Amino acid sequence: MNFLQIISNTLAQILAPATLGYVLAAIGLSVHFGFAGLLNMGVAGFMAIGAYGFAISILTFGLPWPLAALIGLGAAVVFALIMGIPTLRLRGDYLAIVTIAAAEVLRLLFLTSTFRNVTGSADGLSGFQSGFRMSNPLPPGRWGWGPWTYQSDQWWVIIVGLITITIAVLLVWLLMRSPWGRVIRGIREDEDAVGSLGKNVFAFKMQALIIGGVIIAAGGIVTAMGTNVNPNVYVTSQTFYVWTALLLGGAATIFGPVLGAVLFWVVRAFLSNLLPALVQIGWLPFLTTEQSQMLVFVLVGAALMLLVIFRPQGILGNKKELTFVR
Repeated sequence: MNFLQIISNTLAQILAPATLGYVLAAIGLSVHFGFAGLLNMGVAGFMAIGAYGFAISILTFGLPWPLAALIGLGAAVVFALIMGIPTLRLRGDYLAIVTIAAAEVLRLLFLTSTFRNVTGSADGLSGFQSGFRMSNPLPPGRWGWGPWTYQSDQWWVIIVGLITITIAVLLVWLLMRSPWGRVIRGIREDEDAVGSLGKNVFAFKMQALIIGGVIIAAGGIVTAMGTNVNPNVYVTSQTFYVWTALLLGGAATIFGPVLGAVLFWVVRAFLSNLLPALVQIGWLPFLTTEQSQMLVFVLVGAALMLLVIFRPQGILGNKKELTFVR
């Protein structure tokens, strides 16, 4: 077992497009749940709509990648409106049911063979990153330091992802320091009290759903810039992973989602490399290599349960901020 190689592979995941996408998804979910108290269980749906909106705009309509990214974000706004209009006047549990169902319906629409010419069905979509890569201003080649050595195209995705994360963090920070943010926090605590003060609770919740959904969709777009789009990625477990990342860092915080998502992917990558290696050297003789990979998901689920029980506020969070632990 090459332990140094395992550590190198793990550290390389810190700047991977999937990690950056999860950071953005966790930030958007923090707007939904941490600040507004909206139980969005359809994170995978928002990521899918952003990624597919981006890819389809390029492959089907031949649009340049910046415009395609804007269309992906616009599709997230429409998706939020479709879900929010019939449910946001109800209590949070109904939104959770609708969002998880809507995300699964959306995935099945992308999976069906009826729209194969547009969505690629089970094969997904590929070959849409050429325009994005051609706009890469970085010199060609492979460069970097240590485990963070990537091809020029990979660095271009990383730079765009980091810039997007910076904008998202700054936007959330400014919003939560504004009067709008104070109203959103008030709705999370007691929406009836906020409504009695003359505020349109439905409008504010819809705005929070849209803003968070757009940030989550941006995570799907950043991930798609580095890899192909496939409907089997946007499953319910992806939503649970983002929730784990959010709760790990701290839900009602600005930097908690960033820290939580990075730590989540580092730990997951470490286990995904370590457990198969332990199987190969005979330290886990009761498991096969495939079973060791499944054990990673078991450990992640167990960690989520322990996290909610013993540290529901996360690493950077404040327990008083979370209504579900009161």
